[in-house]
Amino acid sequence: MQLVIVESPAKAKTIEKYLGKDFKVLASYGHVRDLPPKDGSVRPDEDFAMDWEVYADKRNREQVKAIADAAKKADRLVLATDPDREGEAISWHVMDVLKKRRALPAKVERVTFNSITKQAVTDAMKAPRELDQPLIDAYLGRRALDYLFGFTLSPVLWRKLPGAKSAGRVQSVALRLIVSREREIEAFRADEYWSVIARLEYDSTQFDARLVKYKGEKLEKLSLGAEAVAMEAKAAVENGRFTVEDVETKPLKRNPAPPFTTSTLQQEAARKLGFSASHTMRLAQNLYEAGAITYMRTDGVQMDGSAIAACRQAIGERYESAYLPEKPRHYSTKAKNAQEAHEAIRPTDFARDRAGSGDEAKLYSLIWKRAMASQMATAQLERTTVTLREPTGQHELRATGQVVVFPGYFAVYQEGFDDKDDDEDGLLPLLRKGDAPARRSVEANQHFTQPPPRFSEASLVKRLEELGIGRPSTYASTIQTLRDRDYVRMEKNRFFAEESGRLLTAFLERFFPTYVAYDFTAGMEDELDVVSDGREDYKALLAKFWADFKPKADEVMEKLPSEVTEVLDEYLSDFLFPPREDGKDPRACPLCEQEGRDGGRLSLRGGRFGAFVACRNYPECKYTHRFAQPGADGADPAEDGLMGTHPETGEEIHRKSGRFGPYVQMGEGKEAKRASIPRDLDDFDLEWAVKLLDLPRIIGAHPETGKEIEAAIGRYGPYLRHDGKYAKLSSTRDVFETGMNAAVALLAEAANRKGGSRGKAEPIKVLGEHPTSGGEIKVMPGRYGPYVTDGTTNATIPKDVKPEDVELAQAIELIDARAAKAPAKKGRKKAPAKKKAPAKKAAAKKAPARKPSKKSAQEAAE
Repeated sequence: MQLVIVESPAKAKTIEKYLGKDFKVLASYGHVRDLPPKDGSVRPDEDFAMDWEVYADKRNREQVKAIADAAKKADRLVLATDPDREGEAISWHVMDVLKKRRALPAKVERVTFNSITKQAVTDAMKAPRELDQPLIDAYLGRRALDYLFGFTLSPVLWRKLPGAKSAGRVQSVALRLIVSREREIEAFRADEYWSVIARLEYDSTQFDARLVKYKGEKLEKLSLGAEAVAMEAKAAVENGRFTVEDVETKPLKRNPAPPFTTSTLQQEAARKLGFSASHTMRLAQNLYEAGAITYMRTDGVQMDGSAIAACRQAIGERYESAYLPEKPRHYSTKAKNAQEAHEAIRPTDFARDRAGSGDEAKLYSLIWKRAMASQMATAQLERTTVTLREPTGQHELRATGQVVVFPGYFAVYQEGFDDKDDDEDGLLPLLRKGDAPARRSVEANQHFTQPPPRFSEASLVKRLEELGIGRPSTYASTIQTLRDRDYVRMEKNRFFAEESGRLLTAFLERFFPTYVAYDFTAGMEDELDVVSDGREDYKALLAKFWADFKPKADEVMEKLPSEVTEVLDEYLSDFLFPPREDGKDPRACPLCEQEGRDGGRLSLRGGRFGAFVACRNYPECKYTHRFAQPGADGADPAEDGLMGTHPETGEEIHRKSGRFGPYVQMGEGKEAKRASIPRDLDDFDLEWAVKLLDLPRIIGAHPETGKEIEAAIGRYGPYLRHDGKYAKLSSTRDVFETGMNAAVALLAEAANRKGGSRGKAEPIKVLGEHPTSGGEIKVMPGRYGPYVTDGTTNATIPKDVKPEDVELAQAIELIDARAAKAPAKKGRKKAPAKKKAPAKKAAAKKAPARKPSKKSAQEAAE
């Protein structure tokens, strides 16, 4: 018997079908072991020795045992994990575990294939090789680096920077990019400028022409900087008689982009389909395991010769001969640190233009179109520029149009771009020198220069790749970590830096500048590539890193938290205390000024729940506001004060700023009513303050129970409550606008999701049998969202995936990933009854307070 090891059960099932009865194919469920999340797992003093531990969850241990039992009966072990650094590492781990369990067969071989098709798998089995030790060394070096960075730096953060959670070698640099862009946006000062556009018509075709020359001077972008000047220019165009002076037509060519790499797939799926990087990779994994596409973790842009031939054949069958170039196209990457060890991402069968369903089908279509277009003919365009002048020659208009003469690869696909300017692709009438188009109208439009755009997932991935930071295959998890740590948030598909992210970046820039420098992180990737080529020992790389990093971490650890805060207060001074419009000291305490106290000066402080700004006159002055710049979330201290009085009670309502943001207060002392000011209220005024302070709002009696339904705002946002049951509301305004009918419907929907009194929830979809547990896999509605289950393990469906679109392979992956984590806690055992102390026995001494356990360093390694 021959034993083959792959990563996933779906992949195992497909490959076993291809190989036949003599082969047994088992899945490792990804990595079988890792460095234990505790100090000492990597020991620099012992030549960087590493301790590895099989994952503790029951499913993983059972699977490792199953592999070991099968290996003892096997004549040959074939390690067929993915064809990259991680795949090589998984094979090494499996072999090492079997060796330690004395279950390693006499014959051990490694095979790789770039696609899961019968031809690719059977061909790979005929060309086995040994494990690639340099690739394994590069993995060991990277894993040790990330461990040492995270497990050394994170404890420093916990003790010196309140509220910080973790830092990572690549994660922190990605965060710095987002924060730096936020700073650029805040420092940006908009400039006003105007444009003058004439709407002209000739031969029944209307077109626009822009004023490009005024009073004999060529107009730059900011030349018309004031309204008065723009109106003079507009009048000059209205009073002038413009005729065509020159018509210039230039042919343009556009060549197709190469097939997808991991990075470009993530970028384009974000632009065209709105998919997150993690969702894209999950879908691509499913398509790969289904045999629909080639391996999806690659930075190669070239296709195999046979694939190019198949692609060209498909083009010839679908399109006219003009769409197929005479010679195949060949591509080379421009990305820094590209390995090009594998093919680009492409379909395994170009005759198949559909695969999967739902989001999988959309992604497959994108991959198929991009690969097909990469071998198609150049698109032929024509750009026409028309120059119009008035008799004096002092003023000049210009119109530009673009037409597609021959679509070429445009017939299948056009690449998307982030933040690109509008193409001037409007049609122009046929104009000749001397023609005088009719003037229909003239507009003077006001504009303002725009700050650089915030990063989208696509543009962040592109920037990371350009800088050579990290690996495209890790970008999805890196970005997800930033979101999970609440260092960033997404709004309208753009990254915004949160307060904690800004503070962490400032701390690292000030105390660990080398290790968040872009060139340092990119240089480390270069060195790891040298290790993977077998030209450097990974332990030498680790020793060089550790010799500088450890002393720096020790130095910062010795500083008092107050010292750190003082340094950050100075470092962030421009951000925390921007110039005031009245010219006064930006650090002057507004509350002390208002109440006539001297010496009120603001500075950064550290607290249990993070950093905040406070007055040095504390406790006499209790003014505070959050770390974020005042006004960033509506909490402008300058606006704090009396808002007015309550229309019914006559009590004064004050707006205030606290450590956790702005709020309103009515009354004083313990009896005072307070309400936080929600962020989604842009027009906050006294009327809104009264509404918030009067909450909860009684909507009325439920038509079935007769009990009241109330709307309010709680710790987790706006909600409805009725008879001890709750339903979420989507916004603050809904608290005051939701009527009885809508409230009853929302409560009923919430009850259904919770599987309440309306009976057992029905499955949304039944998918099939789990290959390992044998349980029936169903898609179910749940209290916290839809999930998949095999009757033993429940796994939440990602928010960006519709439950109706979940397929069997994806469900198996979700269930297996959930099972690979720590098992759910069982109900607590009932504590034994305490023995009754003798009546006259002296009272026991009070036990010393239990020390809080150290924060888990698990976060640090991720």
